[in-house]
Amino acid sequence: MTQLNVSSLLVCPQCDALYRAKTPVSGEVSVCQRCHHVIATPRRKAGMQIISLALASLIMIVGAVFFPFLRIEAAGLSNAASVLDVALSFGSGLLSALIVMTAAFIVFIPALRLVLLLYVLTPVVFDTPPAAGARTAFRWAEDLTPWAMAEIFALGVAVALIKVGDLAFVNFGPAFWMFAVLVLLLILLQRSLCSWSVWHALNPSQS
Repeated sequence: MTQLNVSSLLVCPQCDALYRAKTPVSGEVSVCQRCHHVIATPRRKAGMQIISLALASLIMIVGAVFFPFLRIEAAGLSNAASVLDVALSFGSGLLSALIVMTAAFIVFIPALRLVLLLYVLTPVVFDTPPAAGARTAFRWAEDLTPWAMAEIFALGVAVALIKVGDLAFVNFGPAFWMFAVLVLLLILLQRSLCSWSVWHALNPSQS
């Protein structure tokens, strides 16, 4: 019986179609013929780009939490608040639970995913053995991707500002611009990340 070479199999994460094809090399793109989802897009030096984007994103997250987000002026009164100030202003009750959940989706979960990616990719990029539990850590990072909702928060803020702008003068704080940069960095990171390449690097039998 001919032994099946698992390393030559590609599975579409969108529709679970299974393909037996040549392993893609750097610069090639594997696309599912059924749903046209991009399965693998290996690129040279993509690992270092992802690490740089992840570190920059973590810095933006810290700044977006602690620096003033918005300053609102109306009727001679003004007030500036950061994301952390808003979270701490609700001591208990249903609103406090809602604030915690919102903070988790827009801050903590994206930050955790970035830390997991750094933990997984840093040893691989610097040609050292994968860290302990790297496969589990990357699986968690992949599972957390749909729950990192920084882009949804940015859309919600844009809609809210349109309504508030008619009632008061709104001045964007440093955290607002940091969050805008964060959204762009996360989009670039996701476009640079090839899950197949990471799994391939973490599998000792394929090295």
